[in-house]
Amino acid sequence: MRQRLKQWGCYLIIIILLPYVVTVFLNGPSITATSHVDSTYVKVKTASKEEVKMPIEEYCIGVLAREIPASYKTEALKAQAILVRTDVYKKIRESGSDTVLADDFWTTKQMEDAWGISKYSKYYDRLKKAWNETEGQVLMYGENLAVTPFFRISNGSTRDGKEALGSGDYPYLKIVDCPLDIEAEEQIQTVTIDDMDAEVTAYDTAGYVTSVRVGQENISGEEFRTTYGLASGCFTLQKYNGKLRITTRGVGHGLGMSQYTANEMAKKGKDYKEILQKFFEGTEIKEVAEILIDTE
Repeated sequence: MRQRLKQWGCYLIIIILLPYVVTVFLNGPSITATSHVDSTYVKVKTASKEEVKMPIEEYCIGVLAREIPASYKTEALKAQAILVRTDVYKKIRESGSDTVLADDFWTTKQMEDAWGISKYSKYYDRLKKAWNETEGQVLMYGENLAVTPFFRISNGSTRDGKEALGSGDYPYLKIVDCPLDIEAEEQIQTVTIDDMDAEVTAYDTAGYVTSVRVGQENISGEEFRTTYGLASGCFTLQKYNGKLRITTRGVGHGLGMSQYTANEMAKKGKDYKEILQKFFEGTEIKEVAEILIDTE
């Protein structure tokens, strides 16, 4: 009787495992790698400058929460998730599995503070869904992980990669018209600061500032933007009542994907693949497992 029970137990195990065995035989073992790729642990630097280990999923959802409105449409959130994942794996591939990721991210406590307790669960679930539904997907250009910048709102078009970055070859970072961005509520903003001897000395093709003279010194437009906390890298300077009035257009550096246009595209029924092709023309979405990254 005991022997017969053992035989039946063996038959049951074979029946349960048979579909899995057939799948691996037909598709190869890589099918299992992609299902767990976003469970990999990475080293990150916290706001308090501590180094901790956490799952890529937890870290990247924290980056998503900080970088894009959680109220945006799912397809826009999915496009953003792929950009964040690609950036993380690019850093790991270039610097090794011991690299410490330093991009700012929100903890669950910061999400609760930003969204409020009533919206926390809803918004977190939206970001987690976007992450899970693009599991393991990254953006490639040829054999390389793409550079995947993003920002909130353009001045009406995105910037050329070579002009903005100054070096390197980024044929997929082209000037892309974003007429819907012009209608955004935050499109034009004005701030006034103490007067100074400053003037814009150069713009790029898309209208973003590349050089500013401050006194006898020339600095980049991005350095000026960061120093004075400007909303955008597209700005003008004007003397006004003994002050310096700065008018900006758009929000962010203007390179890569406009989150605002991505969301507007999603509202019109475009999926995340179409959104990414608009801003990163010529790239392909592939699985992390296909590019043989060793994250152990």
